Amino acid sequence: MIRFILGFFGAIFSWLTLGALMAALAIGGIFWMYGQGLPSTEQLENYQPATISRIYSGEGQLMDEFARERRLYTPPEQIPDLVKYAFISAEDKNFYTHKGYDPRGMLAAAVEAARGGRLRGASTITQQVMKNFLLSSDRSAERKIKELILASRLENTLDKEDILALYLNEIFLGQNSFGVTAASQTYFNKTLDELAPHEAATLAAMPKAPSDYHPVRNYDRLLNRRNFILKEMYENGYITEDQYLSERQEPIRSVQNGDFESFRSAMPRRDYFTDEIRRQLSRDFGEEEFFGGGLTIRATVDPEMQEIAAWSLRKALEDYDRARSPWRGTGKSIDPATIDNGTWEEALGELRVARDIDLNGQWYVAVVDQIGSNEMTLKIEGQPEPQPWVIPRSDTSWFRGSFADNFERGDVIHVRRMTDGEGSEGNFVRWSLRQVPEVQGGFMAMDVNTGRVIAMQGGFSYEHSTFNRATQATRQPGSSFKPFVYASALSTGFSPASIIIDAPIEIDTGGEIWRPKNASNQFYGPTPLRTGIERSRNLMTVRLAQEVGMQTVARYAERFGVYDHLDPYLANALGSAETTLFKMVSAYAMFANGGERVEPTLVDRVQDRWGRTIYRHDQRDCADCKAARLPSGEAPQITSNRERVMDAITAYQLTSMMQGVVQRGTASGSVRLPVPTAGKTGTTNDSKDVWFVGFTSNIVAGCYIGFDRPRPLGGASGGGTCGPVFQRFMVEAVKKYGGGKFKIPPGGHFVKIDRYSGARLPDSASGPSVVAEYFRDGEEPIFGIVFDGGFAMGSNLPLFGDPDSGFGGQQQVQTSTGETVVIPDRANSSSLSAGGLY
Repeated sequence: MIRFILGFFGAIFSWLTLGALMAALAIGGIFWMYGQGLPSTEQLENYQPATISRIYSGEGQLMDEFARERRLYTPPEQIPDLVKYAFISAEDKNFYTHKGYDPRGMLAAAVEAARGGRLRGASTITQQVMKNFLLSSDRSAERKIKELILASRLENTLDKEDILALYLNEIFLGQNSFGVTAASQTYFNKTLDELAPHEAATLAAMPKAPSDYHPVRNYDRLLNRRNFILKEMYENGYITEDQYLSERQEPIRSVQNGDFESFRSAMPRRDYFTDEIRRQLSRDFGEEEFFGGGLTIRATVDPEMQEIAAWSLRKALEDYDRARSPWRGTGKSIDPATIDNGTWEEALGELRVARDIDLNGQWYVAVVDQIGSNEMTLKIEGQPEPQPWVIPRSDTSWFRGSFADNFERGDVIHVRRMTDGEGSEGNFVRWSLRQVPEVQGGFMAMDVNTGRVIAMQGGFSYEHSTFNRATQATRQPGSSFKPFVYASALSTGFSPASIIIDAPIEIDTGGEIWRPKNASNQFYGPTPLRTGIERSRNLMTVRLAQEVGMQTVARYAERFGVYDHLDPYLANALGSAETTLFKMVSAYAMFANGGERVEPTLVDRVQDRWGRTIYRHDQRDCADCKAARLPSGEAPQITSNRERVMDAITAYQLTSMMQGVVQRGTASGSVRLPVPTAGKTGTTNDSKDVWFVGFTSNIVAGCYIGFDRPRPLGGASGGGTCGPVFQRFMVEAVKKYGGGKFKIPPGGHFVKIDRYSGARLPDSASGPSVVAEYFRDGEEPIFGIVFDGGFAMGSNLPLFGDPDSGFGGQQQVQTSTGETVVIPDRANSSSLSAGGLY
């Protein structure tokens, strides 16, 4: 009997042993089979997550950040223990003791599920790392087996702290925040080491289901989960009982609930400058690197001058709009019922309306409430002081119609405080209606020597329209292109005193006759080059372009970067081919710096996530910068390696002529700086586009104004409309950056000339008609030659009259067509305007 019993139990034991062995072999076979071809865990040793790229000003102030996934990487040693303990307590209390998977946790989860309890996950943090990095998120046995295999492998590759850091930097925690560092900033506007235990526990509650634990919408659910995690932290010995009892009494305070200011409140609103950096660096480095490479970008912007640029352009656009446009408003409205039930501010907050406008005070978004005959009441977003929010009838004098004609209850509008002082200073007068102008424009300023763009404004409001008119709008530059025609002439033997016929011409374009004309609809006979550019004479410019050759003019424009390719048509001499303000300002900088190529840049330096410089704009050579020491009194020698695109004397001659544009030409009524200034106006056909680009010895700036869908501006001109924008900005720029006389290059000498007739004058001559022109040494200027571009002048053209009419014949000369004409003592220069494309 005993033998039978022993044999029975022995057989059972044998079968159990055999079964266990077979089960072990089967499980081993399954793990071996699924373990083949799995991704290597070694790549996680060089973990480089997609992280935020940030833009800083020259002073180190954070300006903007860009990322598809908002993540800030924090190395393992910099993550506080408190944060680690909160997540371990929430997700994997045995993290520091298991080998990648937790059999006890898996068994406990299975038992709880069998008893009908809630189905909970049993994945360790290591397993979650494998799922997030190397596997899919599908719920299948195959994926779970692979996860276990990889988790055990990872535990043999990395230590626990590195695995935990992978998890804490990668985990999604809601609000587009990836990783604990970004989430801490998003929810509490705090760094990790500033978090209290209850805040760390709040973050640790998020991985379970971020959308189900929103701190406002799901407050109670999040509070219960947070308190559970605090209890686990206490039971695991990570916090004391006193800490546990006090921390669980804390309410959940968050940015989303308005308890803390958002981290974005410390940053300026996104504007045209940083968005242009995004556009250019995404092109140069690739979008993946820009949005996920963790780049540190040092911008060239001068924040103070950027504000002035925005204000100056906005003022010009608003002044134009209020003088010529009807009331348009924002074109948006909300349900009037929201005013009655008190939810109007929430309704306003859901609308996309410009909130980045600060012109003589902040512009607020408001909604029309009650409309009367003498006043209109409002509800203003943010509920600013003072109240009541009322618009009097006197504020609407700039547009036609009554309140009832232009407004309905629920209309969304802009308003600002009007004061009796400058800007927002002074005593409150009334609330005033405002609207974003329909006319748009761009402004840009840069250093003429380094190419550093210090200010750029691409429109009235970035939030209203992200289209950057400084870099993306291609428009006809009109007469602001003429300096390139004159530059090509000066480089091919002409001088500022050369005489060009200002007379009507007809050009057969192959299908029709083109008859260019001056803006004044008059012509002035033989005239020096200087007067031609000062007065923006179109007929002279066309004749000069024909004399020099449009192929030469086109090559000059391409060399300066105004165009990639310019067709050699005479109409293009008057600026009919489209370009951008960005290119024009950059080209003018080369006039100002003596003819050296300068590449415009919005970025001084770009560093990768490890702090290595991968781009630096300043490419000049510094032979002594690495020397251990220099002799006393000596500084490092920096060598410029820039290409020369124009002879220095030619650049100075052109600059001197363009100074005349400001002193007595088409910009003389609007540009008056305390330092030498040169520039050129531009006004196209029917005043569809107006320009002014000008420079001092160190700063070049330009303005363009026009409608996005070109149409006549109605009497606007480059000098009268854009000139004041330049003036307002440059007054402040001169205060900050100074300015001086333009540098006179060696190799030349001055000769006094009559600026009306081009005649040579004695060195002792003085008076308003006398100008000292700079000529190259060894090239004695030849006077008395008249150029007409090869266009024959008909005998019926009344070029000259009697002396009483302003034309007095004194000298006979022969033109290039063989005809004899008389050069007058003085050409009539009255009735002139900005000129442009005709």
